[in-house]
Amino acid sequence: MDAPISHEPENRRFVMSVEGSLAVLDYERRDDATLVYQRVYVPPPLRGRGLASQLTAHALDYALAANLGVVPRCPFVADYIERHPKYRSLIRA
Repeated sequence: MDAPISHEPENRRFVMSVEGSLAVLDYERRDDATLVYQRVYVPPPLRGRGLASQLTAHALDYALAANLGVVPRCPFVADYIERHPKYRSLIRA
């Protein structure tokens, strides 16, 4: 399932609407060069469809394109980066 993902910088999140529910990756901006990915949330009825992975990949691709570093505070995001080495260069302490 590939639902469109939107970036809502005013709300500091990436969102995907699926079947009337929102899956969300929330972040904070540490500074001009670093995003802190706080949490990925997928509503229970939508879990198991790869939505968290899609949101995470989109958010990491955004950081790559914008030349930003990432602090993966969310365990899901940290695990995703571990499994996808192309994103490891984004990690900031």
